[in-house]
Amino acid sequence: MTTRPNPRRGFTLMETVIAIGVLAVLLTAFLAVFGPATAGIRRAISAQEADRLSSALEKELATLRPNETYSGASGSKGTAFDKAFDWIKNGADSNTKPLQGTILIYQYRADPTKMREDGTLSAYASASSGIAGSDYVIQSGVRRREDSKNPKNKEYLQEDLKALEGRVFAIRTTQLVYQSGGGLGLGTPGTIKDPKPGGSGGGDSASYPEAVIAFSAEFYGIPSTAYQYITGSGFEKSTLKNPIFTRNLAARR
Repeated sequence: MTTRPNPRRGFTLMETVIAIGVLAVLLTAFLAVFGPATAGIRRAISAQEADRLSSALEKELATLRPNETYSGASGSKGTAFDKAFDWIKNGADSNTKPLQGTILIYQYRADPTKMREDGTLSAYASASSGIAGSDYVIQSGVRRREDSKNPKNKEYLQEDLKALEGRVFAIRTTQLVYQSGGGLGLGTPGTIKDPKPGGSGGGDSASYPEAVIAFSAEFYGIPSTAYQYITGSGFEKSTLKNPIFTRNLAARR
């Protein structure tokens, strides 16, 4: 007696179309419910990143490093406030030195066992090995693109970029001054003066009359993290067109 195998019945065209339709409805409902939630998470991460960058900048402006010297009223080396005055003043465009004082901020893999002359951790030499938290730690770096006050700044910047974690951001700073109509507004780039209405220009930190410098910091994403690009002629004003975000910050005596 011969037994015939049972023929296997597949899906009909109608059943396939119905299944695709149900899947499309479920997918649409999923996006409607979870789309705004995922967008909220992205915004929260962006806000967290902005807070981290802003905090790193304020911390650097409040730190006078061992190999830095800034003219001011307090001693031959100056103070952290003298440094902040210099960085904020020269962190905007000027006709004589466009973008030279631009501040750079980033994260890099740092060797927790090695300290540099300026008090920062040395960059971790190996880019392909090591255990996070043991062999290296993630450290924020804040440096000026060109910094005559710190002769080894370029050397350290080059080392950091080889151990880079993530993006490099550029920061431009402009003092905030009181407007005649009330409230704070942007002052003149490259200048720090008495912030009161009609206040005169302050040539240095010693003649600045207030205890606080309020300033606007514009954060820009840099399209390349190559050291040659960041320090070369390709880094022009056109690089910094639209800031990713802006924060109003302050430096205190």
